[in-house]
Amino acid sequence: MTNRLQQLRATLAARELPAMLLTAPTSRRYISGFTGSAGALLISAEAAFLLTDGRYLIRAAAEAPHFTLREVRPPARPMTALIADLASELGIKRLGFEAAVMTVAEHRQYTAALGNAIDLVPTENIVEELRMVKDASEIALLRRAAAITDAALAAVLPSLTPTMTEREAAWRLEVALHDLGAEGPSFQIIVAAGRNSARPHHTPGDDVLGEGQPIIIDMGARLDGYHADLTRTIVLGQPDNTFRAVYAATLKAQQAAMQALRPGLPWSEADAIARRVIGEAGYAEGIAHSLGHGVGLVIHEAPWLRITAPDAPPSPPLQAGMVTSIEPGIYLPEWGGVRTEDLVLITTDGYELLSQAPK
Repeated sequence: MTNRLQQLRATLAARELPAMLLTAPTSRRYISGFTGSAGALLISAEAAFLLTDGRYLIRAAAEAPHFTLREVRPPARPMTALIADLASELGIKRLGFEAAVMTVAEHRQYTAALGNAIDLVPTENIVEELRMVKDASEIALLRRAAAITDAALAAVLPSLTPTMTEREAAWRLEVALHDLGAEGPSFQIIVAAGRNSARPHHTPGDDVLGEGQPIIIDMGARLDGYHADLTRTIVLGQPDNTFRAVYAATLKAQQAAMQALRPGLPWSEADAIARRVIGEAGYAEGIAHSLGHGVGLVIHEAPWLRITAPDAPPSPPLQAGMVTSIEPGIYLPEWGGVRTEDLVLITTDGYELLSQAPK
């Protein structure tokens, strides 16, 4: 965690910010290691404070040993008052905050507590940009989460029957994730059968899996806060010709995009490659979402593998150490859909496939 703190301080110095207030749970966890549900970090070039209430003091001391711990005691000493006191002690005149996280009401409270002596400076994506490139410990956790996901799918697939409901199949997958060591699922598991599979984020219901129709299964294990993400599309019984054609186009698009992955490739170009393959197969109208997204402490995070508008700034490049999903899909409302998704690690000379479930 000390390296992450150093990286954050270097970023703040580059932006000419003397201090930063972090209130997003993922930011707290990433920078300090603290996993509690309430608290904040106040970080300057000289100091690193972790502020939380009495419920988490023991946990905070164990998880964030490199931070100075301060107890919040509402209503006598609320977070805003403690931040104001510490900022004054440190001589802070400008304090950055996470604009995408702090509410308008919270901003008013901090403004009132800090007074005119300290300016609140909105910032965006400071910690998020640090989180894009994973370190060795994060990659190890993502490998394990992907392996648990693969194993859970393999354990449940043989038990699926045409009369089983989507809801029951999703529950069996969730139980398998727990049994194999996951904290829980990365998100609400998707099982979408028949025409429901044309809805990329379908909620499993009481429709049965049926025979000869597409069934999209989208799932992932969460392990020590890190998420996996895997999608497979299957058929119970014999697939029809439409399935064979749509599946082939989807898989070809995924393989083409993967083959191009390397450091320096613009995020948008990976998406464009998959779109071209799907369009050449005649299914351009069936594209409903981008090619992929980063995965880590959040199930959807940067890098964002999606096309950009012609007048938009150039898309950022992939970097070694990024972990992203590659998940092209084709969705035909009157028939159903196909999506295949894997996690990949961008390496110094290409990529490494983290998902191993058969396709």
